[in-house]
Amino acid sequence: MICQAHGCGLGCSTAFRCVLLFILAFCVLVSLLPPVHAALFAQPEALPATKSYDYIVVGAGPGGCVLARRLTEDPHTTVLLIEAGPSDTGVLPIEVPLLARQLQPNTAYDWNYTTVPQSGLNGRTVPYARGRVLGGSTSINFMVYSRGSKDDFNKYAELSEDSGWSWAAIEPYFRKLERLVPPADGHNTAGEIMSSIHGTAGPLNISLPGTLLPSDSHIQQTTREMSHEFPFNEDMNSGNPVGIGWLQGTYGGGIRQSASRAYLEPVLGRANLDVLVNTTVTEIIQTSIERGKHAFRGVQIAQSNSSAPRYNLNATKEVILATGALNTPQLLLLSGIGPFDTLRRLGITPIVDLPDVGQHLVDHPQLTNQYGVVHPSDDVTDPLARNTTLRDALIAEWEAGRSGVMASTAQNHIGWLRFSESDDVFGEEGDPSAGPLSPHYELLFAPGFISSSGAPVPSTGSFMSFYTIIVTPTSRGTVTLNSTDPFDPPVINPNFLSTPFDIAAMRRAIRSVQRFASAPAWRGFLTGPAADFANVNISDDAQVDAWARAHTSTIWHPVGTARMGPYGEMGSVVNPDLTVKGTRGLRIVDASVLPLIPAAHPQAALYAFAERMADLIKSGESGC
Repeated sequence: MICQAHGCGLGCSTAFRCVLLFILAFCVLVSLLPPVHAALFAQPEALPATKSYDYIVVGAGPGGCVLARRLTEDPHTTVLLIEAGPSDTGVLPIEVPLLARQLQPNTAYDWNYTTVPQSGLNGRTVPYARGRVLGGSTSINFMVYSRGSKDDFNKYAELSEDSGWSWAAIEPYFRKLERLVPPADGHNTAGEIMSSIHGTAGPLNISLPGTLLPSDSHIQQTTREMSHEFPFNEDMNSGNPVGIGWLQGTYGGGIRQSASRAYLEPVLGRANLDVLVNTTVTEIIQTSIERGKHAFRGVQIAQSNSSAPRYNLNATKEVILATGALNTPQLLLLSGIGPFDTLRRLGITPIVDLPDVGQHLVDHPQLTNQYGVVHPSDDVTDPLARNTTLRDALIAEWEAGRSGVMASTAQNHIGWLRFSESDDVFGEEGDPSAGPLSPHYELLFAPGFISSSGAPVPSTGSFMSFYTIIVTPTSRGTVTLNSTDPFDPPVINPNFLSTPFDIAAMRRAIRSVQRFASAPAWRGFLTGPAADFANVNISDDAQVDAWARAHTSTIWHPVGTARMGPYGEMGSVVNPDLTVKGTRGLRIVDASVLPLIPAAHPQAALYAFAERMADLIKSGESGC
């Protein structure tokens, strides 16, 4: 019988058996082939012995994850991404927004650094959290998404002599990287954000808070009652952030969106991308001299400083450092790149003389100021610290539906404010901001007791904390080496509150909070300053300054230790294309390159920097 429908001269049963045998043979053949997907390796010796990499990217934070994804969009480009910390998969405090405070300091996902004693903080040391996990600090931060001002980016363009870093050039990259998603509770966000200025198809979820807080209506009312000093800003990511408005965060669907979750996880199926975790790059290795410059296309890696073996790997095109403002200068110095005198004193063979490596460290000093609340139900976070049963129930609610207070950061508003141009706070040095659109200080609002100096939550009482953060500090510090052991922490000195402007600005910010909290909107909600802050006479400069020096710490925004400058100018570390001066094959894409600290939480700027840099690398517009 002929199977006419198939036009086949074989019987149907015979044809079926042929097809089945072909499928089985094909499956056997495929099973014998090497895997055609990216691999997550936990041991260096597990890396494919015969595989070469065009790019070795060191550090899996916002810079490293963006580059790993974008560079491997070309299937002919191979990338190895190396992360010193573990995978972030299945780590509940990383996923649950409100559990962010459990991630630092002194955890497995933190480098657990500490500053040297700070003279401006009465000789106190400050815990200095940095992410040591896939996603870097975007896996342990508090998820604030703030682009910064137009003036910040125009100043980058001016300082680098590269218009590609201007607001007009970078703003499209913000749209490219963003995916604006509805808040966790699905509420109507009209009047809370200008959706038209945001991207909707990028890798990174951004959203508005999905849980209303008791203080929200009072903050909004204050912007109406005191609009001359605290104006409402519908969307501070427009390039003009000054004012108070709804906080935008890197979360969506009630889950944190780290660089790893947004950029790396979706592309782990690529055959041209490998990821190596739990592995430290101990040195960048010079591989040759090219056209009169030292080429650094090799890295040495190890998993501990004991007897663990060390391995050398070479890239065919570039080594790209994305290890942050602390680890990048440390790694450069260990590799002989930095001030020659310093390197010789440490017994390190100097190779490239770059005196600015590790210099110009700048960070945002942060202080929390506590107020009492009338009704205990208006204190959202302190009951969670005191009642583990309640906390566990709220975590269970989150696990069931990614909803509830755990789906938020319990910070729904943010303020960016400027001092008057006539204010004598500036002194002879003038205004340190990038321009009139950039704020001088930031306010955050938390429904509970938060201590910037590390004091525990009191066993009784109900609180609300007001953060004051100086976002245009003039204090500058350094990052240097403790020793030649790459596993020793670097010596970190941010030099907090070491200039007249910084302490005067903090004093004015504290008084700004007092005026804000004294608005009619807070009657019946706040009782006034509380805990130790209640003992401070706000009108007495000496008492306010003493409070600031006793309790200020950091919001962990270090930048500037390998800063960008124009081509040919040696008072900086990288060129405008972020290639390291005096070298070939070596580039830096992290917060260390920022020549000016943004008056914003830096993660948004770092994502945008990395997006632009990926385009430059892929297009060949590079000095490497």
